[in-house]
Amino acid sequence: MASKIKRGSLVRAVREALANSVEITASDARLPAYLFESKGEVVEIDGDYAFVKFYVPTPAMWLRLDQLEAAD
Repeated sequence: MASKIKRGSLVRAVREALANSVEITASDARLPAYLFESKGEVVEIDGDYAFVKFYVPTPAMWLRLDQLEAAD
């Protein structure tokens, strides 16, 4: 699914992909529910990463494309 994600796509984070990632070992392992339950918009893509802005009052973040899925 990551190959279909492009700038402007609406996405959600994939819990299983984040739970075992290197990125989570550098962060608080308690991931907020909005990552999985709300939609975010891909603002920018750089290599294997997408800068995602979620529609909640939180900062945008970089996530790997394989950690995202298209939101319907």
